[in-house]
Amino acid sequence: MINVYTDVIQFRGSHYEFGVMQGDLLKEGNILYNRMKQWFSRPTHRFNIDKQQFKRMMTKFSPHIWEEINGLRDALQISSEEAIRYFGGYYLEYVRSGCSIFSTKEYMVRNYDNDPLSYEGRFVLFAPTDGGYASVGPTMQVTGRMDGINEKGLAMGYNFINTKQSADGFMCNMIGRVILETCATVDDAIDLLKEIPHRHSFSYPLLDATGTSAVVEASPRNIAVHNEIVCTNHFIKLTEENRYRMDDSIRRQQEMSEQQATVINSFDAFKMMNNSERGVFSTNYGAWSGTIHTAIYYPQTLQIGFALGGDRLPYMMKFAEWLQGKNLNVKRINGRLNTTIPFVNMTKL
Repeated sequence: MINVYTDVIQFRGSHYEFGVMQGDLLKEGNILYNRMKQWFSRPTHRFNIDKQQFKRMMTKFSPHIWEEINGLRDALQISSEEAIRYFGGYYLEYVRSGCSIFSTKEYMVRNYDNDPLSYEGRFVLFAPTDGGYASVGPTMQVTGRMDGINEKGLAMGYNFINTKQSADGFMCNMIGRVILETCATVDDAIDLLKEIPHRHSFSYPLLDATGTSAVVEASPRNIAVHNEIVCTNHFIKLTEENRYRMDDSIRRQQEMSEQQATVINSFDAFKMMNNSERGVFSTNYGAWSGTIHTAIYYPQTLQIGFALGGDRLPYMMKFAEWLQGKNLNVKRINGRLNTTIPFVNMTKL
C-alpha cells in the first residue's frame, strides 16, 4: 500500500493568467520533470508540430484554451511548439486504460482506471473571466480533464476503447476539457463530439442538469449515440472499432448491471464502484487498469464527491458555493492505493 494525494488548485481569472499560474507551479514541482522523462522515452516526440494548423483547430473549438497554452509557454520559457506538444492534447499518444461509469438522472459516478505513473495528482477548479464556463475536475496533461462538471451542470467522463487506426485529432483529455468549457447541455456536447476530430476511439458518457443523458461512441471514422446507464471499455454500436480482448470490460459492465437493483441512492452507487470487493473497482495497477479515483457528480445541485483508492468515503465539495466566491478549505485530497507506484506529482522518478 502507498499513500497518495492530489493537489487542489483553485483559480479565478483569465485563461492566460491561469496558464502562467500553472506554469509557475510546474516549475516548482515534480510533474514536468517526470513527464519530460516519460514523453521523451517514447517515439511521440518525433511528431512534426504544425503550429498554425494546431492554432486554427484550437481557436475554432476553444480559443480561450489557446491562451492558456500561451500562458504556460511564457511561464515555462519554452517554445510554442513545445507548449503545443506538451499541453495541446493533440500530438501525444494515449496509453490504454480501464474505466467504468454508472449514471442516473441525478448523478454520474465514475472510476478512473490507469497506471499511477500516468496520474498527475491535480484537481482543478477554474472560473474564467474571459469566456467559457467554469468547471472542476482532475487533470491530464495539465490542460485536459479526465472527467468533471461545469457551472451549467453538464457532467462528462470518457472510457478508452482503442488507439488502432489513429488519426489527426484531439485526445480524449482535451476533448473533455473543450466539452466542459463550451457546452451547457448533452445536446451541445453531442454536436461538438460530432464535429471535433478524434485522435483515438473513446466513449463519452454525458449527463446534464435536466436529467438528460447519453453515451457518445467516437472514433476517428464514425460517431454513434445511445442511452445506457453503464459504460465500460467497449462500444455497443461501433463494434468494428472494439479491441480483440474485451473480457474484463464486459465483466465490469455485467457487474454494474446486475448490482443496479441494489442501488437505492447515490451513496449506494458510489459504494458499488468504490468497494474493492464489489467487482468494479480494480487493483490491477501494473497493467494500466487499476482504479485510481472514484468521482461522483450531481448536475442539479453541483455537488461533487471524490476519493483516491478504494473502500473510502468521498470528499464532498459544493461547487455551487465555489462559483459564488467561497473557496474550498482544502489543499490536498489524500488516499491509499494497493501498489508501490507513486503519482508523478509526488516524487522525481
